[in-house]
Amino acid sequence: MARICSIRGTRVRSGGKIHRSGLAKKKGGIGRHVTKVVKRKFSPNLQTKRIWVPEFGQFLRLKLSCRALKTINKNGAYVTLKKAGLV
Repeated sequence: MARICSIRGTRVRSGGKIHRSGLAKKKGGIGRHVTKVVKRKFSPNLQTKRIWVPEFGQFLRLKLSCRALKTINKNGAYVTLKKAGLV
């Protein structure tokens, strides 16, 4: 199963981590130096949740990001699912 939020569509993004070596000048060194930049992935905070939808009178099992959960809490399950095109 893909790592994609059902409502917001957030997915794994790629980025970079900067490797630095050396001791900071503040700590008595000659400064930090960039030695290389490494590719890495940023994953969304996905949770599998059972969401109660009162309009249907049943639960729906969805893979959601935590931000989508906050959206459901704010706007309601049915409105959010309808806006996302899942209903």
